[in-house]
Amino acid sequence: MRLKRGHPYPLGATYDGKGVNFALYSEHAEGVELCLFDEELNETKIPLRNRTAFVWHIYVDGIKPGQLYGYRVHGQYRPELGLRFNPRVLLMDPYAKALSGTENHEEGLFAYNNFSPNKDLDVSVEYASGTPFSIVMEDNFDWTGDVRLRYPFNRCVIYEAHVKGISKLHPEVPEELRGTYAGLASEPIIRHLKKLGVTTIELLPVHQHIDDPFLYEKGLKNYWGYSTLSYFVPEIRYSSDKSIGGPVREFKEMVKKLHQEGFEVILDVVYNHTCEGNHQGPTMCYKGIDNINYYRLQPDNKRFYKDYTGTGNTINVVCPQTLQLIMDSLRYWVNEMHVDGFRFDLCSTLAREMHYWNQLSSFFTIIHQDPVISQVKLIAEPWDVGEGGYQVGNFPVLWAEWNAKFRDLMRSFWKGDGGTVGEMGYRLTGSSDLYEQDGRKPYLSVNFITAHDGFTLRDLVSYNEKHNHNNMEGNRDGHSDNRSWNHGVEGETNDAYINELRARQMRNLMATLLFSQGTPMICGGDELMRTQRGNNNAYCQDNEVSWYNWDLTEEAKTMIDFTSEVVKIRREHPALHRRKFFQGRMIRGSNIRDIIWFRPDGQEMTDEDWNNPHGKALAMFLSGTGLDDIDEEGDPLKDDNLILILNSSSHDIEFVLPQCNADWECLIDTLNPKKSEEIAYSGNKTMVKARSLKLFKCSHKLLERMNKINHLVQQIKDSQDEMNNQQ
Repeated sequence: MRLKRGHPYPLGATYDGKGVNFALYSEHAEGVELCLFDEELNETKIPLRNRTAFVWHIYVDGIKPGQLYGYRVHGQYRPELGLRFNPRVLLMDPYAKALSGTENHEEGLFAYNNFSPNKDLDVSVEYASGTPFSIVMEDNFDWTGDVRLRYPFNRCVIYEAHVKGISKLHPEVPEELRGTYAGLASEPIIRHLKKLGVTTIELLPVHQHIDDPFLYEKGLKNYWGYSTLSYFVPEIRYSSDKSIGGPVREFKEMVKKLHQEGFEVILDVVYNHTCEGNHQGPTMCYKGIDNINYYRLQPDNKRFYKDYTGTGNTINVVCPQTLQLIMDSLRYWVNEMHVDGFRFDLCSTLAREMHYWNQLSSFFTIIHQDPVISQVKLIAEPWDVGEGGYQVGNFPVLWAEWNAKFRDLMRSFWKGDGGTVGEMGYRLTGSSDLYEQDGRKPYLSVNFITAHDGFTLRDLVSYNEKHNHNNMEGNRDGHSDNRSWNHGVEGETNDAYINELRARQMRNLMATLLFSQGTPMICGGDELMRTQRGNNNAYCQDNEVSWYNWDLTEEAKTMIDFTSEVVKIRREHPALHRRKFFQGRMIRGSNIRDIIWFRPDGQEMTDEDWNNPHGKALAMFLSGTGLDDIDEEGDPLKDDNLILILNSSSHDIEFVLPQCNADWECLIDTLNPKKSEEIAYSGNKTMVKARSLKLFKCSHKLLERMNKINHLVQQIKDSQDEMNNQQ
């Protein structure tokens, strides 16, 4: 084994066909050892004597892909100064592209003496080797034929899914593939997603994570995966192929297959914190390599971490090297793994400079100028748990946002809360109050009713209170402000009336989501009427509580069909997925505006109506000729005139349908999940039942039907006249 000086770039382990260049950044280390392991896991330590711009590097001739390795980093152990070096702890390469397995808690993950009364102030003299080995990888995957779909945001319907949960219980997925990348890309799952009509799959974290020590001690697992260990390695737990490099290949095969079937792939990424927790958390990588640069520490006592995330630590994006790690990771997942975009968990944290959130932060600046990352879908979770962290509506151009105001308002409206109508005008039309003034478009509002954190759609209409006892935190975890309503009974019931009302409310919420301007996101499993039994924080429930139940009831099958229908209607009607905000002004050559709001009596809504604290019903007219846009061929976009009528009150209301040049055909009536046959004359009334929704389009069907009847009557009359003449 011949050793050479090597190069400081690229970071990580790079195979060139003859050997491997190793490069590790650490500004504060006093020494670094590269540790190579053979098949029997015998360790060979190689000191890295070359250091360039704080990067320790070496080239080892003769090493090939598949080589297991790690690092031992030397330096002071003085937590009060932010220094936590301990060479007895085997550390992961931050730029490793594959790992040998999952963490081993019994083999040790801590750099301090856990049995000392001083805890992390006392360095451990025991060896800790519980971190999985890093693996040298070679990229030789065949991407031939893979095409980036690049769907425009306004035409997307996002489906949030968990890699394991979606297929773990599916009886048609081969048992060995259930809960894996291959399972997600299997024919039964793809068939279901195609039936729904969604375009974009947003995956909960797939970066390799750990089961946090406090969960491990309780016998629980980190199901959601928001405790990232590696920002480059696909989670081995979700791979049916556990061989060296197998998870990387299987993830790529999944992406390629989903692209072939017409689905984009977006990753939920967690660059705001790591799995290493607070000052008493494990040391597996970043803490032991350069704690001061990788994390934000308290300035008056560097033993402790700033915590804007609620997890114990916060990644230090103020440090250029840490920011480079994030950008290198993002580019890797786009260039090498072919994903189509990212949803950034607790994204406000990444935009904090010294303390406060800053729209001009280095994080935004570097992403906007990057030729790769700036061209994929960027979705922010626009808040964190720190002071000033709630930033819905304040992210810069290019960024879409999870619109929590849409979620909260729609839940309140359909629960029957008064005083919600005034805000409905904004939320149904793309939230112009949040996104129009800074140059963004309505489709950058990612609308959702439910997501992975919180109640499922079924639980939202079945529980007033959270029931998180299985998380073993005394039911203290999870949000208490859910804006949910159990409709009279807490949890499951055999009451037919309550179950029918709950099902209708689910349809109301799903239809409102799909018929609102913006980009809708469906929480995976809601279309199956999935329940978590009232748990609104099932992050540690890696079991039937979280997994999708494919033993479908008739009610669940009906909900799938209904969801597919409303997605189809949205796709077929450009007026429901506009690229531009409404202007409320007259359309040239007509006497109607692009949007008009009506009361039940057919009159336009007034300021008094908008501000009515008891208002619970309204109608929204959308002009099909007021789109002010063109299609991909450059032709003007046109659509039918539409009217959406919403009644969240407890009594039936008659609505007068607007005058139009034809008749009104009902496309959706949530009272009846089957296809509605209602066709009404222009200017006539339609009954909208309590807690229901109707969508009509301007149609000539009734006129055509009357013409056919008149034609048939005329034919009969002519025939009779002819017979009379013959006599």
